[in-house]
Parts: sequence; C-alpha cells; structure tokens
Amino acid sequence: MSDSIQARLDAAGITLPDAPAPLAAYVGFVEHNGIVTVSGQLPLVAGKMSQTGLLGATVSVEEAVAAARICAINILSQVRAACGGDLERVERCIRLGGFVASTPDFTDQPLVVNGASELMAEILGDRGAHARAAVGVASLPMNASVEVEGLFAIK
Repeated sequence: MSDSIQARLDAAGITLPDAPAPLAAYVGFVEHNGIVTVSGQLPLVAGKMSQTGLLGATVSVEEAVAAARICAINILSQVRAACGGDLERVERCIRLGGFVASTPDFTDQPLVVNGASELMAEILGDRGAHARAAVGVASLPMNASVEVEGLFAIK
C-alpha cells in the first residue's frame, strides 16, 4: 500500500467531508507559523449529530468510540482545509484533547478518546503519534457525547 495519507484514507473507506462550519463565534482552525490548532470537533455527519447523551447513562463506550472517530475525521477535514487541500503537508499530530460527556462515576474517558487517537495513527502513520488529554465533562454542545480538538505541525 502507498504511504500517502490519501491512500490510507481510501484503504479505510473514509471520504473526508468538507470542513464543518463553526457553530458559534469562532473559526474551525487557526494556522500560525506552521502550527494548526483545530477547534473542538463534534461527531457531526452531514451536519447532523451522530451521537448524543452521557457515558455511564445512555451511551456505551463502543458508541462513544465510534463518535470520537467521527470527531477525528472532522479534525482531518479542518487540517486539510488549513493545508490548502494537501494533507501531505502534515508533519505531525502534536496533541489531541478529548472531552467526554459523562456521569460523575464514569472513568473510561481514555478508552473513548482512543477512537480519535487510533484513527490518527491509522491515517497518519508515524506522523499520527501524539500527546493527549481525555477528560470527563458534565455536558457538551448540542448534547454531543464526545468532542475532540487537535494541534498539528504542517510544512
């Protein structure tokens, strides 16, 4: 298999959507001196929330892992926009931050955010290894179960 990011997306059966539009008064990404900061991405598919609710109450870990994967796909869409359409400009995923809407007794946030981390490794290869935070929160916009933000180095 080719080592290109597009070849890995194709092999995974992933077609990146257009970068999702911001939901409030912010931008989807900021590029400064070769660093791209991607705003928190929700598990939106074609503009609709794919997963809502709280982990530990109404959402399973498996459902939330799939939602985190969708968040990561949306992050890659933002990065592609920041790179003028050329994902080969990505040098490294530096950091992901994952927010998991969960009950106070739910403690498997890292397992949920693995959905995003594993997608970065699958699609970016060695360039996808990153630092990370995975935290539980009381609620997220639009009742999303997961939100993920990212930091990338580009050339």
